[in-house]
Amino acid sequence: MLQFPIAMTPRTEPARALSWISPLIALALTVLTGFCLFAALGQDPIRALGIFFIAPLDSLRGWTEVGVKMTPLLLCAVGLVVCFKANIWNIGAEGQLIAGAITGGIAALLCEPSFGKWYVIVVMLASAFGGAVWGGLTALLRHKFHANEILVSLMLVYVAQFLLAWCVQGPMRDPQGYGFPQTELFESGAMLPVIEGTRLHLGALFALIAAFGIWILMDRMALGFQFKVSGMAPFAARYAGYHPGKLIWASLIICGALSGLAGGIEASGPLGQLTPTISPGYGFAAIIVAFVGRLSPLGCIPAAFVMALFYLGGELAQSRLGLPSSITGVYQGLLLFFILACDTTIFYRLSWRGFTERRTTEGA
Repeated sequence: MLQFPIAMTPRTEPARALSWISPLIALALTVLTGFCLFAALGQDPIRALGIFFIAPLDSLRGWTEVGVKMTPLLLCAVGLVVCFKANIWNIGAEGQLIAGAITGGIAALLCEPSFGKWYVIVVMLASAFGGAVWGGLTALLRHKFHANEILVSLMLVYVAQFLLAWCVQGPMRDPQGYGFPQTELFESGAMLPVIEGTRLHLGALFALIAAFGIWILMDRMALGFQFKVSGMAPFAARYAGYHPGKLIWASLIICGALSGLAGGIEASGPLGQLTPTISPGYGFAAIIVAFVGRLSPLGCIPAAFVMALFYLGGELAQSRLGLPSSITGVYQGLLLFFILACDTTIFYRLSWRGFTERRTTEGA
């Protein structure tokens, strides 16, 4: 049997500086590949790249729209950082976001005009609770039944999507047929304060606070140190007296709460209502954001900005160039591919060994 011709040997001391430059190299390669892609589609590559990357930022409104897109991406990504650092592969931030949107929507339905603007706190807490419960389901199945958290969290995304469709078409349906009932607080996204003339809302500040809060947790607190040790050396963590089960629960509940908060912010902020398509895949895109941000809460801020730019650029490419909506997903996939390729060359030494026969002990 032929062996794979390239050998990968771990480097003893990977270049630390290159690990931070890697996302920039990956972004440059993504843009270069996009140039070739637009040319292959019969578009003027220079004009297409200008529409994709520059046009969204040519006005104040464009910058604020990037902030709106950044908010759910950043909240989900910093939550995923906690899980990934603890070696818990939570792929279900999308489902946790949807669960948070549902519970936040239920809380909003209970709002009375006499409650006042402060009621948004209740909605946000309800959203975080819903996401935490959804993340807790994965923790329960992983801890008690040793289920694979990748499969469980991913399957729960589809369960959450089914529940969302059922809620919107059933208990939460407006008798007039407009889906989620519009209340005075939800009208024009008024439940969350916004910058006048834009859609940028208070949720963007929540996301930045969450990023700094998770940075403090992971780099300045004992619990964050336990997450890291448990992820890098689980046997050493057990020897030190750490409890893997508690860390599984803690990481998934933290991630679920932040993702659920993102869902509640989407429902009560830019959308102002609960719809079956409340998320265009923010929870999945946040996985890319986390890795591009080097699994650093603060690094996720510029990474979320780039990913939000991809969403806006994709929308403009559809309207101005007539390209399919999948162009956004293509760019997201290219960025993830190149960041993984760059990381491979940083942490491993590649050497060509040719196509040789693999030795076996059969017949020896």
